[in-house]
Amino acid sequence: MSNLRVANKVIGKDKGKKAVSGFQGIEFLKSRGQHILKNPLLVDNIVQKAGVKKTDIVLEIGPGTGNLTIKLLEAAKKVIAIEVDPRMVIELQRRVQGTPLADNLQILQGDCIKMDLPYFDICVANTPYQVSSPLTFKLLSHNNIQPFRAAVLMFQREFAMRLVAPPGDNLYCRLSVNAQLLSRVNHIIKVGRNNFRPPPKVDSSVVRIEPRNPPPPVDFREWDGLVRLCFGRRNKTLGAIFRQKQLLSMMEENHKTVKALEKGMAAGMDASMDTSMGGEEGEDEARDVGM
Repeated sequence: MSNLRVANKVIGKDKGKKAVSGFQGIEFLKSRGQHILKNPLLVDNIVQKAGVKKTDIVLEIGPGTGNLTIKLLEAAKKVIAIEVDPRMVIELQRRVQGTPLADNLQILQGDCIKMDLPYFDICVANTPYQVSSPLTFKLLSHNNIQPFRAAVLMFQREFAMRLVAPPGDNLYCRLSVNAQLLSRVNHIIKVGRNNFRPPPKVDSSVVRIEPRNPPPPVDFREWDGLVRLCFGRRNKTLGAIFRQKQLLSMMEENHKTVKALEKGMAAGMDASMDTSMGGEEGEDEARDVGM
């Protein structure tokens, strides 16, 4: 059962989960990364920097109690909010109930990483920090299916700095390489921890991610495997990494496997073509005999 505070008493306390007294009697669970933006000027600034248009459908991940959601609804045509916590869903519905904004809000309850994303023009979110990396690449993967303009996301500052780090920077890593291959990434705002309720242990940053359209013609799984090898030994040069006997042996075995699979697929296609052509010749012969 979720934590609820009524008349200064906590009812149905979840064991093992840290909770902080929050908004309208709702307990914020740190285990779910629930840090709610409480500074209205910062919320306005994020919406402005996002460049939300009146014609936009906005996707918001983790709306919480709706402080950012309300401002997005005022700026956009429609907001689709994905929230995993049913208590937050109820609170968000309560905030817009009976207002003109209610018709423009669609709430999807569930895990954003596990569900198919809807169509949207721009994503704006105070991202739950534990899903920062999977959400980033889920959005960039979604761009291959349904292109979108940009994602403006709040991250822990260290994660954000790794996203935008240029080559040669101490923070440049596999995350930097992959994100910058698929998108243009820019740092927008630094956000102090005291802008949240409850305050997290670290500062945050807002980052703008603009997918590259069309996406680069790269098999991302193969590319990521290569980048993983390159950054697997931070203190070694690429030459030293690719001279390791164990690595060379693994790459050789993988190459043989790929070639065998390609050969098998080619043989299967040839057999299929021969069968198809044989059928056509048989039909022609039958027609000749009949004539």
